[in-house]
Amino acid sequence: MSDIKSRPIWGRIRPVAHAARHFVCCEGSSAARHVAETFSPNAEALKQVTILYGNTDRNEEAGHTLDALGAEASLHYPTRQTLLISFKAHLKRLHMGAQIYLCGPEAFLNEATAIAESHGVLKEAVQTELCGANARRVQCVHCKGLIENVAYTPIACEHCGVNLMVRDHYSRRLGAFMGVCVDAEAPGDLPARESF
Repeated sequence: MSDIKSRPIWGRIRPVAHAARHFVCCEGSSAARHVAETFSPNAEALKQVTILYGNTDRNEEAGHTLDALGAEASLHYPTRQTLLISFKAHLKRLHMGAQIYLCGPEAFLNEATAIAESHGVLKEAVQTELCGANARRVQCVHCKGLIENVAYTPIACEHCGVNLMVRDHYSRRLGAFMGVCVDAEAPGDLPARESF
């Protein structure tokens, strides 16, 4: 982890005992398993838990694990887009005293926290935890195209073909890391591939 200040710092989700309601929004099977592990010892809190689950990696078992928790509601969505549409709708109905828990990959966390902020949710009412693949969302600074699920650097931009070095500089507005041309001075001379 770099010390670039633009990079978000994600925490850990823990049920808040005094919360009036618990509202969980998570994406991916590793996040679903983590939510289940975090909330299963807390049977009393589960009576006031709503879970929105984005089954984006098509793992039905993870969804069944969430359903078996016995939460007040457990809703499943096939895509991030449908998950976040439902998240927005639920935020409009939440009352003061609700605690929000977000769990999943970095791009999801960035989008979901931005949505919560835009709905006036205080930062203290939102807990986040990074779960899943260590993939990044990258913006090519040359063509402005966004590339999803980047697991290593350098990469070729899928929009313009430029060879990009993925930097640790992070745009909170875009929810993406910056990719800059790595071989401008010596075309084709690329450093060894590194995983994140």
